[in-house]
Amino acid sequence: MSTEDLSQKVAMLIAIEDIKNLKATYCTYCDSDYDPKELSNLFVEDGVWDGGPEFGKHTGKQAIHDFFVSASGSIVFAAHLVMNPIINVNGNSGNGKWRLLMPCTVNDENGTPESRWLLSAYTEEYVKVGEKWLFKSLIVDSQFYAAHLDGWVTETT
Repeated sequence: MSTEDLSQKVAMLIAIEDIKNLKATYCTYCDSDYDPKELSNLFVEDGVWDGGPEFGKHTGKQAIHDFFVSASGSIVFAAHLVMNPIINVNGNSGNGKWRLLMPCTVNDENGTPESRWLLSAYTEEYVKVGEKWLFKSLIVDSQFYAAHLDGWVTETT
């Protein structure tokens, strides 16, 4: 392997680790009452956070910020457990797929706390701005969002 090839491989591995750190930071802010300022700062100015029918699509840092302001009122506890990353990098851009298993406590329509499980697949696009990786888009595809005691059998096929 040439020195140039080795340098490219090392740069790619560093980028992948930086993106993993971006994702871990995202999860930490989500689990810290959905900190809207810090979460929106993880996206480029015209970034997209798309939670599908469950959580809606929000385009631009301000819309993402506003969404996370409201999220902390309905999801009062969350533990974002992400796994199985598949990350591809090409220069200053990349994409990734992750799985999420999230135990959480939500306020139901009457404001009563309820234990739930969320299982989702993330599909993401990243861009490097300066020395920092940011989300260009983050799409959440929820497989189920089920009450803990009821389980998820009726929500999956």
